[in-house]
Amino acid sequence: MRFLPWAVALTLFLVYAFFTVRRHELLLTSGYDLGIFEQGVRGYAEGRGPIVELKGPDFNLLGDHFSPVLAALAPFYWIWPSAKTLLLAQSALVAVAAVPICRWALRGAGPATALVAGLGYGLSWGLASALGFDFHEITFAVPLIAFSVTALGERRWTAAALWAAPLVLVKEDLGITVAAVGAYILWRGDRRVGAATAVFGVGASLLELLVLLPAMSPGGSFAYWDNLSGGSGGRNLLTLPLDLVTPAEKVTTVLMLLAPTVLLAARSPLMLVALPTLGWRLLSNNPAYWGTSYHYSAVLMPIVFIAFVDVLVKARERDGVLPRWLARAALPVSAVVTLAFLPGFAFSQLFTLDLWRTPARVEAARSVLAAVPDDARVAASNRLVPQLTNRCEVITFGWPQKWSSAEWIVVDEDQPMGWPLSPDKERQELATAKRSGYHVVRSEHGITLLQRTAGGAPAAAADAPAPGTPGSG
Repeated sequence: MRFLPWAVALTLFLVYAFFTVRRHELLLTSGYDLGIFEQGVRGYAEGRGPIVELKGPDFNLLGDHFSPVLAALAPFYWIWPSAKTLLLAQSALVAVAAVPICRWALRGAGPATALVAGLGYGLSWGLASALGFDFHEITFAVPLIAFSVTALGERRWTAAALWAAPLVLVKEDLGITVAAVGAYILWRGDRRVGAATAVFGVGASLLELLVLLPAMSPGGSFAYWDNLSGGSGGRNLLTLPLDLVTPAEKVTTVLMLLAPTVLLAARSPLMLVALPTLGWRLLSNNPAYWGTSYHYSAVLMPIVFIAFVDVLVKARERDGVLPRWLARAALPVSAVVTLAFLPGFAFSQLFTLDLWRTPARVEAARSVLAAVPDDARVAASNRLVPQLTNRCEVITFGWPQKWSSAEWIVVDEDQPMGWPLSPDKERQELATAKRSGYHVVRSEHGITLLQRTAGGAPAAAADAPAPGTPGSG
């Protein structure tokens, strides 16, 4: 049984790896965000730093979010320069977070609890939403949080602080999560370790938000302050409680976080570590943060399931902590809820034939993209961007840079994504390109490749409106 945690983690890794790589092969990943992160990692690997042309000319990714941890992927990218390297690394990082969850559950409550908690975490909707939407820097935070919060539950205070500390290199807001870990230690354990951890976390976030990010941002300040501004009406202490629960989507998200644990996670004080992330999301004026889409709940899933284990371990150690009927029902109900959520989220694709077969249009797209020479400057549809970022200088067709700066253009005319340009606008821009010095080189199944005519001087494309970026922030 001692190998059970690693067996669960290995199983999850294999599932995640197949799921994410297969989606990429089927053109279901996008420039925003997989292409962005691959350009950043490629920059580190080539010694240029995380310069991301998809975000703008000479855009430094460290000025968008402070995530130097991405440099850790550079050695792997040297071995295999591909977007798949990022997807496999993400799969491994998310899967290994199941190890501390299962290990504590196994020691404290037995193999059944270990399996339900470990697989419940691994198949949770928060991870499905994250893994079903490209790659993100927060993937590094998931195992760090899992090991840290488990150490909190086991009262290993120094270990909890050490596992939490690197979170400040993952994203600027996670220093507050480090501070929450420190506050918990200060409350329940070693006061010196707790105080030092809390001060370190707050200090790191302030340094990143007020000094480092503005120094590297093209705009000279942190780009996402407006997400917490409270909108045009502002925010005050009287409206703060209402802001946390309205609109109702916020309450729904919190209930869905707790539902796989039969709401029992809410009984554990370890849930305090989730409050910083929940707080900024619920108080944001960006509706994307309130719901269950994208990657925003991934860092919460290990906390929720570790809190679940904490309650079940205490119930086993001390009779009366939970009603006996609830303690007996918790595991099967948890498993049923986890399975019930599966069809509504991205992992449901594993059970469809579409993920297992390769359409003719995908084969055609690969053939067309192969005609683009290495190191070329290309303006590509969002879905086609990450198919080229490992070997070309790629910008998105339509935003934020003008497509006229690229020698090559490649778009999916048959199945346009609708972002950053509407299908009609994309067709108009493509027609403008054809009139302005680009000619069609190949077109198969709607995948159209154009090249600037030798000696041509294309007119500047019209500036596209700056749309909301799906999943960014």
